Amino acid sequence: MKILAAGSVSSAGFHINVMVHMSDNDYTFPHRNILGIEQLSARDITHILDTAKSFREISERPIKKVPTLRGKTVVNLFFEPSTRTRMSFEIAAKRMSADTFNISASTSSTQKGETLIDTAQNIRAMKPDVIIMRHSSSGAPQLLARHVDTCIINAGDGAHEHPSQSLLDMRTVLDHKGRINGLKVAIIGDIAHSRVAMSNIIGFTRMGAQIFMAGPRTFMPPCLEEFGVTFCNTVQEAVRGADVVMVLRIQLERQNDPLIPSLREYSRIFGVNRDVIREAKPDAIIMHPGPINRGVELNPDVADGKRSVILDQVTNGVAVRMALLYLVLGGGREDALQGGQ
Repeated sequence: MKILAAGSVSSAGFHINVMVHMSDNDYTFPHRNILGIEQLSARDITHILDTAKSFREISERPIKKVPTLRGKTVVNLFFEPSTRTRMSFEIAAKRMSADTFNISASTSSTQKGETLIDTAQNIRAMKPDVIIMRHSSSGAPQLLARHVDTCIINAGDGAHEHPSQSLLDMRTVLDHKGRINGLKVAIIGDIAHSRVAMSNIIGFTRMGAQIFMAGPRTFMPPCLEEFGVTFCNTVQEAVRGADVVMVLRIQLERQNDPLIPSLREYSRIFGVNRDVIREAKPDAIIMHPGPINRGVELNPDVADGKRSVILDQVTNGVAVRMALLYLVLGGGREDALQGGQ
């Protein structure tokens, strides 16, 4: 590995250098858009995770700012509610000195009948460098990428994908396990309606993990075997011997009709509690992308227990999104490393 500096600045007595690891053999990150994990090779994923590890140190400093993206403009275009993802992207951009602007569905001209493409093209005319987009319709970021030449990062589209969440999940697993290849990952909950599940199925299997799933049949997508995962009839079976237990909430906002008899029955049969976790390996970690419905899919004593790494996921979210912004804007090329240009 070779280390290159992206730039430096002196502020309040602190001299800051942005350090980014580059793999050997002249690897250059090839993507201007991050539309899904599907587009990323194992090498791309490894490079993103290594870069994120480099950026994480910035958040530990007294002055949490570097000039890497100074002069760049990042627009958060969110058509669905978000706390962690939107704030995480905004913090990531600001920690690298980019200018950020937030647009929500309630304040956009789509409320007046403007099409999504017209909204994006009007934003593009103002010359932003990156548009980060969340939308309830699967494929919306891909549609934008075909009509504008601004960098697009998918912050979640319908039940399709949520690539940055999968990447931060993988970074968290690496931090605690040191590897992904060969691990048993249990994913419990609403798989069919979860974009996090789809991205993690692709990402973790691509990196060599084995995926076991459990949940109501009505929450399982068809043809699971085609994804290379194993469906288990009980939560206990899925969790047995697992290195990682990932719990998902019920995506009620993406269901037109009730698919389970009641939340109480779901919690009784599929909720992850202490008894379930005893089936996992003694050093297994517990993950959840948030928000948690405590007492439904995950008991509070497990969510707050010593095995839980949920807040580590949030911390890694900032670092991973810093890495994505850096890389789509040309980071990693030697000419892009001089003074953050």
